[in-house]
Amino acid sequence: MLTLLHTSPLHIPVFEALRQEHHPDLELRHFVDEELLARARLEGPEAVADDVRKELRRAVAEGARAVLCTCSTIGGVAETAAAEVGMPVLRVDRPMAAAAVAEGERVVVLATVESTLGPTVSLIEDEARRTARPVEVRARLVEGAWERFDAGDVDGCARLVAAAADEVTDADAIVLAQVSIARAQQLVTTQVPVLSSPRPGLAAGARAAHPQ
Repeated sequence: MLTLLHTSPLHIPVFEALRQEHHPDLELRHFVDEELLARARLEGPEAVADDVRKELRRAVAEGARAVLCTCSTIGGVAETAAAEVGMPVLRVDRPMAAAAVAEGERVVVLATVESTLGPTVSLIEDEARRTARPVEVRARLVEGAWERFDAGDVDGCARLVAAAADEVTDADAIVLAQVSIARAQQLVTTQVPVLSSPRPGLAAGARAAHPQ
């Protein structure tokens, strides 16, 4: 079983649809704690580290073989806690970051909340160091998009993010930093590769939960 740690219930149908399409035999369990993101945005990701560890220990107690954290803001905190819980803990955006680095040196990160920018940029730079590739990362906050998502207007949020992506011309890859904006990938017209995290992230989680 793979447990997914979310900070929005709107992520559940995204991953259930991917499971049905690509991993029909994978059992998923969803933990949702919206307060984790709310606090992390105000106080920083480390402020919720203890609560994240509690959620991970709960996942272990309930039979998880691995945990996939789908929140980019707290993903680093969750990943760091893996050694403490004795189980694979993955951040959904790491495979996306690796793919971005493989595309080229110039990476643009788009996000809708400020708290996501730092962790995502750091993750991409970490992947660049790991593979000994040069990278220049630029980050942009898409104004107004989070407010639409928070109000339930997922499509409106995606349109704003897609418009921001289409303005990018001088990049080798565009990273959509959050699961909440992955839908924008289907709306862009830019020729620059646009990457999102749910599909490769779930694939990594499935491999961790059922290693060959």
